[in-house]
Amino acid sequence: MTRIYVPIDSAALALGANAVAEAVASEAQKRGLDVQIVRNGSRGLFYLEPLVEVETPDGRIGYSNVEAEDVAALFDAGFHEGRAHEKNVGVVDEIPYLKNQQRLTFARIGITDPLSIDDYTALGGLQGLRNVLDMNGDAVCEALLDSGLRGRGGAAFPAGIKWKTVRAALADQKYIVCNADEGDSGTFSDRLVMESDPYMLIEGMIIAGVATGATKGYIYVRSEYPHSIDTLNRAIDRARDAGWLGASVLGTSHAFELYVAKGAGSYVCGEETALLESLEGKRGIVRAKPPVPALVGLYGKPTVINNVITLATVPIIFAKGAAFYRDYGMGRSRGTLPFQIAGNVKQGGLVELAFGVTLRELIYTYGGGTASGRPARAVQVGGPLGTYLPESQWDIPLDYEEYAKVGAVVGHGGLVIHDDISNLAELAQYAMHFCAIESCGKCTPCRIGSTRGEEVIAKIREGDTSVKQITLLRELCDTMISGSLCAMGGMTPFPVVSALDHFPEDFGLPRTPAQKAA
Repeated sequence: MTRIYVPIDSAALALGANAVAEAVASEAQKRGLDVQIVRNGSRGLFYLEPLVEVETPDGRIGYSNVEAEDVAALFDAGFHEGRAHEKNVGVVDEIPYLKNQQRLTFARIGITDPLSIDDYTALGGLQGLRNVLDMNGDAVCEALLDSGLRGRGGAAFPAGIKWKTVRAALADQKYIVCNADEGDSGTFSDRLVMESDPYMLIEGMIIAGVATGATKGYIYVRSEYPHSIDTLNRAIDRARDAGWLGASVLGTSHAFELYVAKGAGSYVCGEETALLESLEGKRGIVRAKPPVPALVGLYGKPTVINNVITLATVPIIFAKGAAFYRDYGMGRSRGTLPFQIAGNVKQGGLVELAFGVTLRELIYTYGGGTASGRPARAVQVGGPLGTYLPESQWDIPLDYEEYAKVGAVVGHGGLVIHDDISNLAELAQYAMHFCAIESCGKCTPCRIGSTRGEEVIAKIREGDTSVKQITLLRELCDTMISGSLCAMGGMTPFPVVSALDHFPEDFGLPRTPAQKAA
């Protein structure tokens, strides 16, 4: 029997993967061929989707950008035996885009049926949890600290400190909450985890529960991810049936139950305290801190809140050891990060590499340059509230501290590439507009500052480039950064100020000698 893999990830589905799978099944039946179709997760090479793979003695041979109408011709060429065709891209594992990555968290994505527990365990899954069940909770928290894992949601706070705080807190109930409200532009790593390898997220949350004494967990998923929600619910049901969840985790005295909660589409609910409010059935409004959620979180109880990639990385740390993970990366940025390449780029997709890689490598070695063929001009890193980096900053190592030195953020690892016809003043104005729409409205700097900011940039773009207007815009940005309750208002000025500093000509302003030198 020949196994043929057709991805079931949202990106592949949007490009017709279901129709391709149906065509493969129909054509194989017509020809009397013994074929098993496996609906695997995506490899993250989105520029090749739908990427159909055929299992052969030489490895899994890929056929890129397959459409339903291509299937008959593919069978005529013998693709079910891995033979030559214009869409044949060779052994998928040998494609440089994939081969040159350092996949730790994403080691299994695209290889397995996302819902197969047998596939998951055959490829090392559950080993981390089994190791943790033999450890003391304090030792687990210390090991997480030793690994150097920091929150992958953007704040980069050491995950082990959160876990230790919750473990030490005295309460009759504790919670683990996964922030899967992936709303940043150009980001999709959380979705890939949930749709392509959901069990590693489930395992990571169980480990967190065992380590901290939490017995309930919630995965808060944005409503725009229906396939993720469905996959998670089905995976949780299977994990429960397999004895991972419930009153006795893998036959031990530890209890842990897990649920999926669907968000309502508010961007600000990606902020942890607004998420908690929403999870409690209230309007998603940011809470003032302190107290921190680790002490007073969901329903007023101690709560670990980590994002998807943070929790999904936990299993490999405990399967292979803290030192193994810590050996990747640079400085205080240890391990790997899934960089998501999007925007005006030829080869969009997910690239997992150790911290220290540069934007230039990601844009050209992996991304292949712009899709338009025009010169790349700016890259927004870290979502819609991230800074715009000009080419002079593309060789800075992607590291939390190195980026902070130039006023930039690594964030969730999302990169949106713009070519030389992009207008950065227009994009800066949109950042203020976005904040005005998405602000929860609780604090004045964010609620009013974003509205006034949009108005000031509009006046500048209309020709009023007086010192008064530029000074007003910069002072407004300073107020938002210093006075906002959360990152929604505090980071909205980042794209504005970076556009103003690095691309003044788009605002109708002359370049200063320092800007010319840069």
